[in-house]
Amino acid sequence: MKLNVAVFFGGQSVEHEVSIISAHQAIESLDKEKYNVLPIYISKDQKLYFGEALFNMETFKNLDAIPTITTHIDLVNQNNQVEILPVKTSLFGKKVLGTIDVAIPVMHGTYGEDGTIQGYFEMLKVPYAGCDLFSAAVGQDKVLQKHILHDAGLPITNWFWVYAREMDDDPVGVLTKVRKLIYPVILKPARTGSSVGISIAHNDDEYRKCFEEARQYDEKIITEKVVKPMREINCSVLGDQYNAMVSALEEVNHGDTNELLDFKDKYLQGGNSSKQSQGMASTSRIVPAPISDGKTKDIQELALKTFKILGASGVCRIDFMMDAETSTVYVNEINTIPGSLAFYLWKETGVSFPELMDKLVEQALERERRRSRMTFSYETNILENYSSQSAKGAKQ
Repeated sequence: MKLNVAVFFGGQSVEHEVSIISAHQAIESLDKEKYNVLPIYISKDQKLYFGEALFNMETFKNLDAIPTITTHIDLVNQNNQVEILPVKTSLFGKKVLGTIDVAIPVMHGTYGEDGTIQGYFEMLKVPYAGCDLFSAAVGQDKVLQKHILHDAGLPITNWFWVYAREMDDDPVGVLTKVRKLIYPVILKPARTGSSVGISIAHNDDEYRKCFEEARQYDEKIITEKVVKPMREINCSVLGDQYNAMVSALEEVNHGDTNELLDFKDKYLQGGNSSKQSQGMASTSRIVPAPISDGKTKDIQELALKTFKILGASGVCRIDFMMDAETSTVYVNEINTIPGSLAFYLWKETGVSFPELMDKLVEQALERERRRSRMTFSYETNILENYSSQSAKGAKQ
């Protein structure tokens, strides 16, 4: 009997369109002999839609038309089965459009990669692939992430963070911290991905402009020392705390600059539409990365440590910065739902995209089996002897 696997994508995020590309790559790679694939699109106003039209990429050329050619749905757990229900039912229409056995979120950034959709799955009690609520939240918030990595002794660059309002209240104090790092520095919104809102400042004037750009996307702003000359090396990890494996490494091509790629560099590729459809797979890269076997092993071990320390699961990508002169390696960040699910790194390792999707489904089911053996509530009722008088006494 086939499993009903729902792929969730879209969402209220600056990476909405990137999510659509990644999700369709995943949908095409799910084995239709094993799974009934159910695409569930989340619009930018956070409504869920379901229908055959979602299998076709042409559908997404006009996002406003999607509600007219698909069904607006709700998800409900009825008798331990998650059902897909139309929000509006007609007299002769179907009352239940389908059921979900496993959910695979392919959502980048806010409301998808940050623990929000994972919390929704927890409430529905549906097995889901990837990081759980807690590791997803930490993976998205780079401030929390960096504190954990630092406390665990993993190598990170010198950095600090502030709330955006601190630039209004005490600009001299913020700029004093920046100068201690020594220019150039990188500014990042703490909770976005795909290099959205990220820029490099070389002096105070540039810093103020970059800060204004970053604060459009988050109220927490990170400032880091630039590693220069820099090589960007990435590694994917697949699995969970019990069993995880590492991919081949990639080196991302920065062209004539040592600076980090921005959103346009990663996804738009100068407006080449044929490359746009490939998502992160279209970014200029070298796989495997042209570095020594010893350094490759060191970075793979750092990737595994980062993955486990942050409590990650599913398929993630850990990004590193390496000083091109000294070969010193720094952990940059974890991407808990990487663009294109980092399939291009696993292909080099001998794991096909369909096999990658199989492993995500297996991981979701295995985690649910473990969770089913855990205790989340007690069979007791402390309110049996409740009275308003006893409640008053409890406040004293």
